[in-house]
Amino acid sequence: MTFEEFVAARLPALVRHATVLSGDPHVAEDVVQDVLVKAQPRWTRIRTLDVPESYLRKMIINELVSTRRRVTARLRRERVQLPVEVEDRAEQVVQREALVQLIRALPPRQRIVIALRYFEDMADGDIAALMGCSLATVRSQASRALARLRHVATLEPSREAR
Repeated sequence: MTFEEFVAARLPALVRHATVLSGDPHVAEDVVQDVLVKAQPRWTRIRTLDVPESYLRKMIINELVSTRRRVTARLRRERVQLPVEVEDRAEQVVQREALVQLIRALPPRQRIVIALRYFEDMADGDIAALMGCSLATVRSQASRALARLRHVATLEPSREAR
């Protein structure tokens, strides 16, 4: 399969994957574009892998982590605080945005595990292979992430009462 054929067939899935992980479709498109630019000259080697898409998904994860680090470092240098506002259009939108904010606040590895497990419906073994870690690490990261989300969710009603 040529690089162009692969991109034509798998681009929507790669962008969806990056969107779930980043929470921002515009960032996702940029990251996928950057990854494809890096992958194109190496395609003759990448296409010989058992699952070239898994390799590109791992590249997307790495690029998202690098992007996040760069942005965080820049914001620290500029000492900019971003306002966190949730529009009150409808209860469902408010709840979804709150969940997205909670997931974004997770450490990168926990966020990736949660996104892959619950948004991409990937099995823990597949997540471990994609992330290059053990099955136990995936499960412990998922457990920690869910515990943190539950803890924060139980704090939310008391925050509103103040």
